[in-house]
Amino acid sequence: MAHEPGMSILYVASPAASARFYGRLFGCDPVEESPTFVLFVFGSGVKFGLWARDGVLPAAGGAPGAAETAIQVGSAAEVDAIHAGWAADGLPILMPPGDFDFGRSFVVSDPDGHRLRVYALAD
Repeated sequence: MAHEPGMSILYVASPAASARFYGRLFGCDPVEESPTFVLFVFGSGVKFGLWARDGVLPAAGGAPGAAETAIQVGSAAEVDAIHAGWAADGLPILMPPGDFDFGRSFVVSDPDGHRLRVYALAD
């Protein structure tokens, strides 16, 4: 039996504030929201949770930015368009769009310092 991950969780200072941030980026509302946890579920079945880091057991270690959430899009032009929109919205750009061996990519930071990479694979 294969064991495939189906959800990613970020530990955040304020699930409500992070829900507003990610809801704007993802263009959708969470399916579940409480003071300590927020859940987004996408059409693909992927789940994305935001958990208040002060209540996580066992206590979370590590620093935000030690991992990334990656969002694949269809083209380099789409990478550039998303970057332009997010930059205009004032998101902290950690790395502007650039071309790499895997394709085109840029990186932003969320309010807690978690990294989000938008990328398109090379043709």
